[in-house]
Amino acid sequence: MLERWRGNKPAVTSPFRELLTFQEEINKLFDDFFKVPKTLDDVAKFIPDIDIAETKDAFIIKADLPGLSEKDIEVSLTNNILTIKGERKEEKEEKDKNYYRKERVFGSFLREIQIPKKVQSDKVKAKFKNGVLEIKLPKAEEEKEKTVKIEVGE
Repeated sequence: MLERWRGNKPAVTSPFRELLTFQEEINKLFDDFFKVPKTLDDVAKFIPDIDIAETKDAFIIKADLPGLSEKDIEVSLTNNILTIKGERKEEKEEKDKNYYRKERVFGSFLREIQIPKKVQSDKVKAKFKNGVLEIKLPKAEEEKEKTVKIEVGE
């Protein structure tokens, strides 16, 4: 039989009570995990998700920017730091609407990504389609992987 200690002596418990206590603790854990924020202040501000990939010739950055247009986004590259910034503006709220839940977040955002190798800054290209920004940063010639054949001799 399981014994639970309270203070310096065991508490009188039964295996069923221990299971109920365990169940209550698991329920509390899930309640805390899935807790719905009370206000927008409890929610993280808008931060776009990004993917960073590397090919032998370039780095490719993709950022999810739903609800934005090209004019809402600014992209720059300085000292191998790619900066994506912009703002997702909130639509005008109608006063006669009663919201039961409001999860979409709005506001300014800034993402800075350190590019680990030199790139050809004059050949960087960006395109924006269906809420996804894709930036292609071609590697500088000296940064591309090169295979050099080495002669083996005696």
